[in-house]
Amino acid sequence: MALKPWYKVVTPREDLREGRPLDAAEFAVHLDQVRDGRAPEDYRIPERFFARTYLTRNLTGLAVEVIRRLSGITTETSAIFNMTTQFGGGKTHALTLLYHLAQNGPAASNWPEVDRLLSQAGVRGVPRAATAVFVGTEFDSLTGRGGSDGTPLRRTPWGEIAFQLAGVQGLAAVAEQEEKMIAPAGDVIRKFLPQDRPCLILMDELMNYVSRYRRMGLSAQLYDFLQNLSETARGMNNVVLAVSIPASELEMTAEDQSDYERFKKLLDRLGKAVVMSAEAETSEIIRRRLFEWDPRAVGQDGRVLLNRDAHQVCAAYTAWVVEHRQQLPGWFPVDNAQESFLATYPFHPTVLSVFERKWQALPRFQQTRGILRLLALWVSRAYRQGFQGAHRDPLISLGTAPLEDPLFRAAVFEQLGESRLEAAVTTDICGKADAHAVRLDKEAVEAVTRARLHRKVATTIFFESNGGQARGEATVPEIRLAVAEPDLDIGHIETVLETLASSCYYLTVDRNRYRFSLSPNLNKLLADRRANIRPERIDERVKDAVREVFPAGQGVEIIYFPGKSSEIPNRPALTLAVLAPEQSLQDPGTLRLVDTMTREYGSSSRTFKSALIWAVADSDAALREEARRLLAWEDIKEEEKELRLDDTQKQQLEENLKKAHRDLKECAWRSYKNIALLGKDNSLRVVDLGLVHSSAAESMVALILNRLRQEGDVEDGVSPNFLVRNWPPAFKEWSMKAVRDAFYASPQFPRLLKPESLKETVARGVAGGIIAYVGKAAQGGYHPFYFNTSLPPETVEFSEDMFIVTAEEVRRQIEPPKLSSLVVSPSHVQVKPGEKYTFTVKGLDQYNREIAVENVAWSATGGIIDRQGVFQADEGRGSYVVTADASGVSGSARVTVIEMEEPGGQDTLPPTGGPVPPRKAGKMLWTGDVPPRKWMNFYTKVLAKFAGSPGLKITVSIEVSPEDGISEQKVEETRLALLELGLDEDITLG
Repeated sequence: MALKPWYKVVTPREDLREGRPLDAAEFAVHLDQVRDGRAPEDYRIPERFFARTYLTRNLTGLAVEVIRRLSGITTETSAIFNMTTQFGGGKTHALTLLYHLAQNGPAASNWPEVDRLLSQAGVRGVPRAATAVFVGTEFDSLTGRGGSDGTPLRRTPWGEIAFQLAGVQGLAAVAEQEEKMIAPAGDVIRKFLPQDRPCLILMDELMNYVSRYRRMGLSAQLYDFLQNLSETARGMNNVVLAVSIPASELEMTAEDQSDYERFKKLLDRLGKAVVMSAEAETSEIIRRRLFEWDPRAVGQDGRVLLNRDAHQVCAAYTAWVVEHRQQLPGWFPVDNAQESFLATYPFHPTVLSVFERKWQALPRFQQTRGILRLLALWVSRAYRQGFQGAHRDPLISLGTAPLEDPLFRAAVFEQLGESRLEAAVTTDICGKADAHAVRLDKEAVEAVTRARLHRKVATTIFFESNGGQARGEATVPEIRLAVAEPDLDIGHIETVLETLASSCYYLTVDRNRYRFSLSPNLNKLLADRRANIRPERIDERVKDAVREVFPAGQGVEIIYFPGKSSEIPNRPALTLAVLAPEQSLQDPGTLRLVDTMTREYGSSSRTFKSALIWAVADSDAALREEARRLLAWEDIKEEEKELRLDDTQKQQLEENLKKAHRDLKECAWRSYKNIALLGKDNSLRVVDLGLVHSSAAESMVALILNRLRQEGDVEDGVSPNFLVRNWPPAFKEWSMKAVRDAFYASPQFPRLLKPESLKETVARGVAGGIIAYVGKAAQGGYHPFYFNTSLPPETVEFSEDMFIVTAEEVRRQIEPPKLSSLVVSPSHVQVKPGEKYTFTVKGLDQYNREIAVENVAWSATGGIIDRQGVFQADEGRGSYVVTADASGVSGSARVTVIEMEEPGGQDTLPPTGGPVPPRKAGKMLWTGDVPPRKWMNFYTKVLAKFAGSPGLKITVSIEVSPEDGISEQKVEETRLALLELGLDEDITLG
């Protein structure tokens, strides 16, 4: 169930709801104005005054004792009261309460809670008493009072009091003392004290009068009068004198202080000191003064009764506090947390306790009046913001203080006694649109932003660290308690403290204790230095950081910040090119540049395109910012002596330097999270490494290689079978140089981390009988020749003179030849009837090599053929097959017997008698289209016969025009194959 915001549970008084300007005078009652009927209604009208006044234990005790004394009861009562509480602590308020009771007498019985006073006093009603009010700040003995308003002139305190109590007759009783300005003695005093009714004399702000008229001697006379009046009142049954002496102690001179001590000792000796401090009851005083309450909703102890919604809020906060009790300050009564929250509702307990724990020690702090002034402004603004939809806080917590309001801020500084923290508040907390806490809340995660946690924490630190202690500070437990609210993740508080500590200019941190001070901290020094860092210094430091995370010596050649393709070697070795940070993926032209430099080497094409891997920054902004920060810290370190840093700041400087180094390094890791390389489709492929950090690998180089290993783009080595599976179809022998180059030229092959690993591959292949490692002998054949034997890897050479051949080809070299086929020549012949023709036969082994043939058996389907292959045709026309058999292998030729042409014709057959001599042509030419599927057959059946002839010349014209076009990858693969064959790579594209 959602908790109701406080402003929908309780209602501030009307002037606070309407946001009318609140002056400190609203909470500073002036007794003379109450007497003259000039005070605000809340003080002037008794019913309203009592409705808004909470009768604290001390105030109740004072009122009860005065009522009893005025009623003539002298037991356990005093005639003289010295109001000794702190400046602004409720003295005049107490005097005003006594004034209203005495002035109105029995009518006061109907006012709120007066019945409780009467019950404790043991009387039926309040006696009406003659009253006199003397206020030292308003009475002027030089001009006097009266004389022109129909009343007689009074120039002394005793004359004024006598006139207020007994009119003209009372003033006449002290006429001589009035004229000579000499204090009357007890006999004269008794003359103006009423004899027929009780009497209440209230004297406030005496020190102001004493200070002003000391040189006239009136301060001494006032002392004598006060002594005489006190002695007289003590001797009477129904006379009460209540006196408030001090002004602010800060405003006293040495003479004032001396007189103050004299007056205080006098009153303490003759009367009763009344301490009006009500620390435990301040919350109830504030409730009565700032909020509207139903008079019927008051308990027997005079406290306002809260409704169910308020109880639900307090219960929710209590549950949070109990759950986190181990992380809260020891002074907070966790076991009685519910009572604490109920006692201060709608305020969080820390709002009031911070003033009692810390601020009351401030010389200018007004314990009751000052708190009321601040909280009235606070409530007024928070109420309006709540109904405007800005916030829905269940309680008014310390962190929600409206320091952005100049009027509230001024009231705060008034209590502090100085305004030098103005810069700290507006710069670090609020008051400016770009204040650090405000900005950090906008940039934070949603939960922190919604809770306004940076601002609440910063405001809490301000109030907790600027009390009257010699060294004010806010502890982490105090901060946790102050910002506590249901559903708050307590872990966010430490995060917020860390960001504030690293951002604020006036926040000082010392061993998890925080305070706002007048002096700028290291952050401010940092901000000043950062603004003066030259761009070229930043550029160099950024590049140093990048070099640090891309160290050399990882088995990969590192090229730092290439500007043109010729700066990157074109050779068969894995190469990592690290682009400059400003050439980031944020620039659309970066990938185009990478693609161009991958395919070009200066003004020519790059052969080993696949050897290149690119490291590309996501952006250079963060890198530059971290580098600027590090340089600024280093500058501060150089100026350490001149800056006169204290020990804490020196320690923080060292920590910040180390952190700045780490942050720059981590930023380099995070920034270079993209790698680019040729994919198997021969187009540029970008790989996003994700969120990387320095703990992910030994270096960025190692991280990149690990990722490419996982995806099969980089291998530490390959197996011999891999070479066999990927053998170029056109090669019987594959040179070792071409083998190595293929791994760095073609994206179809994985990139080898170390080319030397191929030597191991070849050695294993030779030992396993998978491939052979050979050289070519001058007279033909292979020498050296390694197969099925141990081969030291270091003896393998990457050269064009050393080759590998497959096991199949090896077998051709080492298996004994055996007759595989017979070729009868010629394959077709025409003869005349009865004519003879000699056929020859050639044997071929299993590898199409010529082999000797013995014991050939000839046969023919027509005609006669002897053992030497001499065929004699029959007399008739026909077509026959001549067959040669040897060792189970046969070959054949065709014979056509034709008749002679008619006379006049030309005989095309050779003359009869003996074998027909074979005809030899000087040149053979053929042009035609060969179906793609018969290319290998074309080579075997046609070209293989002439492969060893030096007169064979082959000119190939290829035209490929598939319907879906030819990809760039296939074009590049074709060029690569042509290069490997040592052929012209020039291809015309249409």
